[in-house]
Parts: sequence; C-alpha cells; structure tokens
Amino acid sequence: MSGTDDVQRGFRIVGRVQGVFFRAWTREVAAELGLRGTVRNRSDGSVETHAAGSARAMEQFEDRLWKGPPSARVEGVELIDSADPLPDGEFRILR
Repeated sequence: MSGTDDVQRGFRIVGRVQGVFFRAWTREVAAELGLRGTVRNRSDGSVETHAAGSARAMEQFEDRLWKGPPSARVEGVELIDSADPLPDGEFRILR
C-alpha cells in the first residue's frame, strides 16, 4: 500500500507499554487497518511507531494506540516527526 493519498505519521507511546506485547499488538492493528510501517521499543521505556496509509486508517490507528493491548497502560501518545521513507509490505517490528 503506497498510494499517493497516503499520509505518514510517527507516534511515541508512553506508559506501561514495554513487556506487554505492545509491538506485536501494534503490528496486528496496523495489518487490520492496511497500514505499512514499523514499531520498536525505545531505551526510555516508550514505544515508537511510524505508519503510512489512508487518512481514515491513520485516525483509527491513533485512536487504537491510545487504548493499547489489554495489559498496557497508555499514559500518552505524542505525534513525532516521520519523514523518512517506510518499508513497503508488511508492518515490521524493529529490534
């Protein structure tokens, strides 16, 4: 999915978001919404994700990030710069 109408956004998610399957859950949600991109743990305990897709799918993605998987406790979702090209194909978990 790399259409010309795609929007790309980056998010930093803070709270209890590591060790609770947040990255795998994010990949599942992104696949469900037809997004491409990446997700990774950050050394500060937050999770960072960059995604691209339709504007509607991106809105739904951000809404879902605020909820997170059942064992997470999301305290904040910050919009961050996301200008670098994203990989085509499946949404990827980065190490």
